[in-house]
Amino acid sequence: MEFLDIKTFEGWMRRIVERLDRQEELIATLKGKQKEPEEDVKLLDGERLLDNQDLCLLLQVSKRSLQRYRSIGVLPYVMLRHKTYYKESEVLRFIATHCRIFHKDEVERYKARISKLP
Repeated sequence: MEFLDIKTFEGWMRRIVERLDRQEELIATLKGKQKEPEEDVKLLDGERLLDNQDLCLLLQVSKRSLQRYRSIGVLPYVMLRHKTYYKESEVLRFIATHCRIFHKDEVERYKARISKLP
């Protein structure tokens, strides 16, 4: 059996660490190139889709409120890749039919907010 002296061991460890650092840089570079931009507008059948965050900000409600609206069937939704989306037309219909919750005079303001979304 052969034993390693401390200099040989340290040399091997230095090479291993350098190689791991190079691999880490390579992975970071590849991730940066393959990353999809989050600000792309999602469309389904040519219609804009809003996610939970968009709708929470738009309607000024919590995620739990959106879940409740979905559960009772008043807010239609679509699941894509395990993420919940809402069609813009369905959101406008929801606002129009449930306007007492959102103050009838503010419906136009909500519609304007939707048109300003990216």
